[in-house]
Amino acid sequence: MGLRTMKRRRKENKTDYKARLALLKSGKLRIVVRKTNKYFIAQVVESDESKDKALLGVNSKDLIGLGWDKKFEGSLKSVPAGYLTGLLLAKKIKEKKLEGFILDLGMAKLIYGNRIYSVVKGLVDGGVNLNVKENIFPSEERLAGEHLKEEIKVVIKNVREKLK
Repeated sequence: MGLRTMKRRRKENKTDYKARLALLKSGKLRIVVRKTNKYFIAQVVESDESKDKALLGVNSKDLIGLGWDKKFEGSLKSVPAGYLTGLLLAKKIKEKKLEGFILDLGMAKLIYGNRIYSVVKGLVDGGVNLNVKENIFPSEERLAGEHLKEEIKVVIKNVREKLK
């Protein structure tokens, strides 16, 4: 057996093919969470053979329409923004009456308490049934924005009330 070349998307650190195959074999809908340089993106994705179809999707940019203040530059990728993005997706999932999910966090570095888990905490608090351990989530103080300025805390509280 000769040398095997690495697939392009694996080399670019975009796709873990072994993990993807396991997710696809589950036959469940996937909740895909990604963090970009500016936003969080959360989607409900259905896979059919080699095709993925996004059924629902939200972006942390959608929080602006709910009262998130634009003047806090870069805050759409913070822990509270991730939590509120998860709550928003959970609300849409309940409206569509979807259930039976598996979580897909992609190639993100999975460190307990990091930003990507704030989105998952928002999903769980919004009523989505996911098989996750409670100790992976950021603290309640960080989710509520206690580490941020006072005016940002008010904005977070107002958006949280609108989503519940």
